Amino acid sequence: MKAAIRRKYCFPNQIKIENIDKPIPNEGEILIKVYATTVNRTDCANLTAKPFIMRFVLGLFRPRKTILGTDFAGEVVSESEKYNLGEKVFGFTDTGSESQAEYMIVKEDELFPIPEKIDYKQAASSLEGAHYAYTFIHKVDIKDGQKILINGATGGIGSALLQFVRQYNVQITATCNTKNIELIRSLGADKIIDYTKEDFTNDNDKYDFIFDAVGKSTFAKCKPLLKEKGIYISSELGPYSQNILYAITSFFTNQKVIFPIPYDKKKTIPFIRNLLKEGKFKPVIDREYEIEDIAKAYEYVMQGQKTGNVVINIYNTNLKATGRV
Repeated sequence: MKAAIRRKYCFPNQIKIENIDKPIPNEGEILIKVYATTVNRTDCANLTAKPFIMRFVLGLFRPRKTILGTDFAGEVVSESEKYNLGEKVFGFTDTGSESQAEYMIVKEDELFPIPEKIDYKQAASSLEGAHYAYTFIHKVDIKDGQKILINGATGGIGSALLQFVRQYNVQITATCNTKNIELIRSLGADKIIDYTKEDFTNDNDKYDFIFDAVGKSTFAKCKPLLKEKGIYISSELGPYSQNILYAITSFFTNQKVIFPIPYDKKKTIPFIRNLLKEGKFKPVIDREYEIEDIAKAYEYVMQGQKTGNVVINIYNTNLKATGRV
């Protein structure tokens, strides 16, 4: 089978597409034929081991897992007590699921059925960013009438977060570039700040929550925009990992920083799955690549300018998923 391989931490141009043996599942594991996966921020961190803290999770000197990939959507192709042959499933593991390959092994309890009418591309694109977006809204207590600012509403996290926040009766301000203004408006933003023309930190409004979905700002810059008891959450550690320190010390202040340690996927993916079923969440897809061009996908994502998700087609993803509901 084809697989995207790296045996040491590296740059995209060092990824190799190799033909390797198809994996054989052990008891409690299922063989999945992968139809679609994505290249996302987590994949890029796993590829390069940056920030350095990633090495303590992935392997200090070299990665324990050589096949890349964190999320996937595919088909069950081995016997299972829990799933039927041919059943459409998806899943995500932030430390790597080795999914950027034609086949992969997954433990039964780490799989989730794809809802009806959701295709493989949509299913794969609904995982990584939305997983982290779930954490943002469940670390705080959102109430009717509050004002929320989302910095970076067009990324994988931001585009999911905007749709999740739209489920509440709140006022949403979102930042994006000029070309994505109509997209962000369609996803539910009440007010849009074009970051190519103005700095959102100069905004005159005050917010209950500022969600920095791209981690490109800081608490210090956003502090003047927060209400007296406002909360700042960033998807990144911040300069010198300051957001962890602020999260600890802000217990003693009115304005707080929360560092969004992700929830377990057994909480996040059922939530995502329900919104997909109800039509309340539609993952945004920017570009698609074949697995042979996966290095180009990584290069594009690492530029930090993608809109929503970048899909890698492994097999014919025009097929529709018809899994359980």
